[in-house]
Amino acid sequence: MYAAYAASIDPEAPLTGLELGERPEPPRREGWTTVTVKAASLNHHDLWSLRGVGLGKEKLPMILGCDAAGIDEDGNEVVLHSVIGQSGHGVGPDERRSILTEHYQGTFAERVTVPTWNVLPKPKELSFEEAACLPTAWLTAYRMLFTNAGVRPGDSVLVQGAGGGVATAAIVLARAAGLRVYATSRDEAKRQRALEVGAHAVFASGERLPERVDAVIETVGAATWSHSVKSLRPGGTLVISGATSGQNPPAAELNRIFFLELRVVGSTMGDKDELRDLLSFCALTGVRPVIDSVLPLDRAPEAFARLASGDLFGKLVLTV
Repeated sequence: MYAAYAASIDPEAPLTGLELGERPEPPRREGWTTVTVKAASLNHHDLWSLRGVGLGKEKLPMILGCDAAGIDEDGNEVVLHSVIGQSGHGVGPDERRSILTEHYQGTFAERVTVPTWNVLPKPKELSFEEAACLPTAWLTAYRMLFTNAGVRPGDSVLVQGAGGGVATAAIVLARAAGLRVYATSRDEAKRQRALEVGAHAVFASGERLPERVDAVIETVGAATWSHSVKSLRPGGTLVISGATSGQNPPAAELNRIFFLELRVVGSTMGDKDELRDLLSFCALTGVRPVIDSVLPLDRAPEAFARLASGDLFGKLVLTV
């Protein structure tokens, strides 16, 4: 079957390890289901895999891709939950949870096999391309906002780094849930797009907000950390799920954190129930993922190059 896969690992030039070509069909496993992929979306996790983060050379070649929507063995339209081994379903009882492509072949292929437990019905209201955007970036944003930040309608939230998949999802979801949404970006065009998808006001990175917010959604890391902490009201919550600009901020702002009794919460992905809730939320409210571009699988290198450059707003989707 045709696939986009990691053939080698290079931390400095990750795209050199991406190849297209024929790969073996997914193996048959007891308790697992093979899904014919219709659409799959890119995540920064795919770039990190090509750098060797979470993917060892002994696992190569590895088909990339965490997210997908397609058709299961019974002809049902489905969405895949990307976390394998959660609660022990479909794997050995002592196996730690992982994301597709860390131990098991991914979704940038004609077919993929996952534990049957990881398969959810795709709402008819969502296209395959839209549904394929949800299991990683949009699920991460959903958990950050509604589980870990605990925000409620009428609260205010700052989303750092508008344009990225998680940040864009957070803007759209927060606006749909009745929050007051502020967003930042270094790029004027991305600030304008953030307004178009739901932000009430946008600011250049590091610019002072008109008020202190109830929660900050942080995926940028070192470059925005100090601004995130300073933007919170006393008792506010900073939720972090990534650090694309670096993991060691020059100023940790510890005095401010303890004096104002701020909460700093780490967040990773989301569970199957949260994905089910997110799918229902989108189906019922009309909220749809922001898609930058849809490309066929054989143009995966082009999509990866765009992701690496940061020249996008929303999700990149590959169709099979």
